[in-house]
Amino acid sequence: MNMIDHLTRAHRELIDGKRKSVVLRRHYDAEVSDVWQAITDPDRLSRWFMPISGDLRLGGTYQLEGNAGGEILRCEPPSLLKVSWLFGPDPGFSEVEVRLAAEDGGTRFELVHTAEPPEEFWSQYGPGATGVGWDLALLGLALHLEGGEKVDEATFHLTEDGRAYILGSARSWGEAHRAAGAPDDVVDETVARINAFYAPEKEES
Repeated sequence: MNMIDHLTRAHRELIDGKRKSVVLRRHYDAEVSDVWQAITDPDRLSRWFMPISGDLRLGGTYQLEGNAGGEILRCEPPSLLKVSWLFGPDPGFSEVEVRLAAEDGGTRFELVHTAEPPEEFWSQYGPGATGVGWDLALLGLALHLEGGEKVDEATFHLTEDGRAYILGSARSWGEAHRAAGAPDDVVDETVARINAFYAPEKEES
């Protein structure tokens, strides 16, 4: 399966309100127990996502290297994981919930990231700021479950497949934003900013 196929396998939705929820659903051709271990075992997480440390149990805390940290709010193996997702000096409300279920010989994966982003940030970037990041993470998980290697995040946007994947993700989140009621001009502007952030044009030497 190529990377664009992975992109089209996912369903994206924005639930808009004071709190914004980006929702990603897709199917993985792996057993629920395998996917659960991949998202909870520290060694496996570091191979497709990023290194993690902390007291990794219900009620404990975690820290992703150079990224978010928080509390483990719910943990019901092998079907439900919910954590607070805090980054920066004033993160506000932010939670991530992952649900797994057996489906068609594999696993139905659903991720919901709910937050209260500052209005000025949301008006500039919309759901793509969070959504594209999660699309990249879910690609990493897919490649890991297939036995593949993690993509090089520093250069992924410079490859043909990588650029197509990122631009396709941003466009898809724009459509989710539009479906939630955003005007066309707002969607176009936020998608352009997301493209510039995640897939900047290669500078000419």
